[in-house]
Amino acid sequence: MASLAARSLRSAARRTSRITAQVAAKPSQTAAYSLLARSAAAGASRQAVPTAARGIKTLDFAGTKEEVYERADWPLAKLQDYFKNDTLALIGYGSQGHGQGLNARDNGLNVIVGVRKGGESWKQAQEDGWVPGENLFPIEEAINKGTIIMNLLSDAAQSQTWPTVAPLITKGKTLYFSHGFSVVFKDDTKVIPPTDVDVILVAPKGSGRTVRTLFKEGRGINSSVAVWQDVTGNAKEKAIALGVAVGSGYMYETTFEKEVYSDLYGERGVLMGGIQGMFLAQYKVLRANGHSPSEAFNETVEEATQSLFPLIGAHGMDYMYNACSTTARRGALDWAPIFEAANKPVFEALYASVKNGTETRKSLEFNGRDTYRADLAKELAEIDDQEIWRAGKTVRSLRPDYKPE
Repeated sequence: MASLAARSLRSAARRTSRITAQVAAKPSQTAAYSLLARSAAAGASRQAVPTAARGIKTLDFAGTKEEVYERADWPLAKLQDYFKNDTLALIGYGSQGHGQGLNARDNGLNVIVGVRKGGESWKQAQEDGWVPGENLFPIEEAINKGTIIMNLLSDAAQSQTWPTVAPLITKGKTLYFSHGFSVVFKDDTKVIPPTDVDVILVAPKGSGRTVRTLFKEGRGINSSVAVWQDVTGNAKEKAIALGVAVGSGYMYETTFEKEVYSDLYGERGVLMGGIQGMFLAQYKVLRANGHSPSEAFNETVEEATQSLFPLIGAHGMDYMYNACSTTARRGALDWAPIFEAANKPVFEALYASVKNGTETRKSLEFNGRDTYRADLAKELAEIDDQEIWRAGKTVRSLRPDYKPE
């Protein structure tokens, strides 16, 4: 569970979002493809919607040709016209619900939020400018009002609420997910969509907070899109348009299965679990050999996150190697294959655990506990109390651009 400071930061962010939603935004505050673009498009006639064919790109990814769908293919007026008869009922207001809902609202679409009345998410939605009885409703009422049902509850909550939700997904509606978890692992979750509705997926490759931040910056996150069930014949086009609506800059096509396998695998691997494990192992060896906490943290985390990883993200691994000293470059080239050989069996075991449902069952069991929040808080507190991250708080405070958390 987040610290009090982190919760205060999120609360401040929600207050800022609420103010932005209720007051006309200044140009410096809002991205070109959100409120400003919406204002520019407001005076345009619905009949003036561009009709030019979309320029889908086929790109070469290391020798494999793939189609990529871009935001530029869906000008805002066209996007608004496409969904002019739809109500997007966003169920759940967690990280993704917050980001996707506010982005779609800023893009001028008709969005309503459905959450448990009076709960924490209800209060958070109100702080972001959603109004009870106007665009904020209990879950069942929101689903009944919506034409596109965006199920953004947590994976465990989707499983727990499905008996109530399923009968409300009636013919003519569209069922939308941002994770393939529930339907792919239906034997465990019991989430089996009705056979007479389109079932689609838009999965932003990042947290909901990042989805919102990149949208406001005018950049847009990359997302994957997929179709589980195409009843109307328009499911794929609808998924791509919704991807733009919720803040994607570009999208690539996948399947529900591949999305959930790669997502669970990546989170447990280099994105979160693996990187925490490697950081901790390197830090502990340095400390055991007499290095100070500040030196061990700087050589393990600070240099990685503040200097080298940004170079990889911006230019690629080869660029990062070339930006380092000849000594560093030589050693890294020699040891990389050793790390690959040592880690590959671990990653193979991890992928097998994802694919056979072991990770799913663990997640459903843990996240479905009545004591879930307390149990999670205990585990996160243990990480927060590790020396490496306690040392990191002091190191971060020394950055010239540091702002108290």
